[in-house]
Amino acid sequence: MSGKIVGVVIMLSALIAGGALYYLQVYGFYEEVTAEVQEVRLTPLAGDTPVAILAENIDAIDAESSPIRFRACFTTPSSLAMLTETYVGLEKAVPRNAPNWFECFDAAAIADALKSGTALAFLGEKNVDFGVDRIVAITEDGHGYIWHELNDCGEKAYDGTIVGEECPKRPRSDQ
Repeated sequence: MSGKIVGVVIMLSALIAGGALYYLQVYGFYEEVTAEVQEVRLTPLAGDTPVAILAENIDAIDAESSPIRFRACFTTPSSLAMLTETYVGLEKAVPRNAPNWFECFDAAAIADALKSGTALAFLGEKNVDFGVDRIVAITEDGHGYIWHELNDCGEKAYDGTIVGEECPKRPRSDQ
């Protein structure tokens, strides 16, 4: 009889722990971002300082637990032709999945649009956090999507490879 009780306690504990883990990964750490994201910026071809583009209806989420959890959606009246002539484009960009409850950001649909050419990816900002770049994808119909991606320095730093002199110094965590 006591074996059954122990088994039930273990099963209930595992169920509660699994539910808590799921909640924390999908809902717990994310929060809506409003004050920090009032504009969308892209890096121009003729400079390193990102400049704001026309953007409306910005909806964004972020989490302090990771620099690559940022996602945003917006609309813009700017044409892809004008954007490609003015801002740094990216050949390869793969959007990261967003939580299902953040409905405006569908990573699979964005990836398909990028692959088919109905959307283009641009460099939003380099090193928004150490080793993390902001990527902006814009579709032909003016819908835009933003996510963060590890750059070469970030990939090296986070996998333990020696970073080298071409990367900026990593900020100290005790400051």
